[in-house]
Amino acid sequence: MGAPRKELTMNPKESYQISDELWAKIQPLLPVHVNTHRFGGGRPRADDRQCMNAIWFVLRTGCQWDALDATKICPSSTAHDRFQEWVKAGVFAQLWKAGLLEYDKKKGLGWDWQSMDGAMTKAPLGGEKIGTQPHGSGKKGRQTQRADRSPRRANRAGGPGRQSQ
Repeated sequence: MGAPRKELTMNPKESYQISDELWAKIQPLLPVHVNTHRFGGGRPRADDRQCMNAIWFVLRTGCQWDALDATKICPSSTAHDRFQEWVKAGVFAQLWKAGLLEYDKKKGLGWDWQSMDGAMTKAPLGGEKIGTQPHGSGKKGRQTQRADRSPRRANRAGGPGRQSQ
C-alpha cells in the first residue's frame, strides 16, 4: 500500500504575501487617501498592503473577485474597489514601468525590437475576414420579415393585404 500521502495545504494568506522589498517599491506609488466622509468619520480604511495582497492573489491565480471572501485575505468588494482606484491613479502602469527599468538595469532589454503589444501572430480562432462589415451586413431596408417570408406589397383592391369586410 505504501506510506500515506501528505495533503498539500496552501494558506493563501501566507503564500501570496507581497515581500517587504516589493512593498517598499509599491507603497510610494499609492495615492494619499483623503477621507471624503461628510462628517469626517466613517468606517476605518482597510490596510493598503492587505488590499494589494488580495489583488496580487487574484492576478496570480486568476480567481474571481468574489472568491476572495473565502481566502480571508481581504473582502472582495474592498479589494476590487481599491484595484479600480489604483488603476485610475496609474499605480500599476507606474509599477510596470519601474519593473521594466529595473530588469533593463539587471539583464538588459532589447528595446530596438520590442513591439508595442504582444500580439505577434494571428488569433488562432479568428477565422477568415469576410469583408468590410464593421456594423452589420450593409443591407438596406427592413430588418425583419413577415412570418410567411413573402414580400410585402401595397394594399390593392383584391390583393393579399386587403381585409375582407
